[in-house]
Amino acid sequence: MAVQSRMLSEFDLIKQYFKRPRPGRAALGIGDDCALLAPSPGMQMAISSDMLVEDRHFFAGADARMLGHKCLAVNLSDLAAMGARPVAFTLALALPAANRDWLAGFAAGLFALADQHGCELIGGDTTKGPLNICITIFGELAPGHALRRDAAIAGDDLWISGTLGDARLALAGYRKEYPLDAAALLAAGARMHTPSPRVALGMALADARLAHAAIDISDGLVGDLGHILAASKVGATLDVDALPAGPVLAAQPQALRRSFCAAGGDDYELCFTAPRSRRDAIVAAAHASGTAVTRVGTIDAAPGLRLVDGAGHALDLQLAAFDHFASA
Repeated sequence: MAVQSRMLSEFDLIKQYFKRPRPGRAALGIGDDCALLAPSPGMQMAISSDMLVEDRHFFAGADARMLGHKCLAVNLSDLAAMGARPVAFTLALALPAANRDWLAGFAAGLFALADQHGCELIGGDTTKGPLNICITIFGELAPGHALRRDAAIAGDDLWISGTLGDARLALAGYRKEYPLDAAALLAAGARMHTPSPRVALGMALADARLAHAAIDISDGLVGDLGHILAASKVGATLDVDALPAGPVLAAQPQALRRSFCAAGGDDYELCFTAPRSRRDAIVAAAHASGTAVTRVGTIDAAPGLRLVDGAGHALDLQLAAFDHFASA
């Protein structure tokens, strides 16, 4: 007769899947009521939280390893947008059940990315409930070096890292809104499930003070850029045809490329502004960080966002960013 494995308690779960033996930056990590963490001398902390909810941010039954990667990646992307170096994070996890296979996969994806960026899990919470993952992440950077949303200046170039739109194309494929063959869906889906946070590029832009303002692209470029424009009290002209489409989206019709690049969401690339005089330095920093960058427009004194094609002609595109309460 087969013997059933013992049910995991909350503390067994933490010890087996999330507590790691090697010491990190924290003076006190997992196992007490609070963690103790201090920035390096002369540095300040950058702190951000993101929550991922099943059937809202990811499909029910999503691959656990990829989900572990993504939930940390979206937080690392916030640090990248400020130019901060990752230090540590906490994890609050609600689970329908303590499934050992799921926990092993989730922890493997989480820690693979955490180790890549030297970011230590220092605490959190677990409970039973609908699948919900909340991470709070801590980074550090020199005072005055943060890439804030309110720092764009008229005359700045507008830049994008990496490529856009493949994650949104994958979503359209999964929802049967747009036909994709299996190979194309697999390739586009990789951008949706395992985004690459541009931490090295963000740190390079901040450390050398190459950029003025930045934001990570999570809800779609036009919406996220709009946050920079509002905070900085400026406008922008965006060349929609200059936007770097992902390799799968690049093979699709122009109308789809424009829509998904400009307002697709889930890209986790950086949108940043910088003086024209820093163009060569930005290209060099991007090359050193292993990240492609593309200049896609300008920051204007006149308010509002103007969309143009490659020839500079105005485009009348009906685009909207993702909104957690307005979107289905």
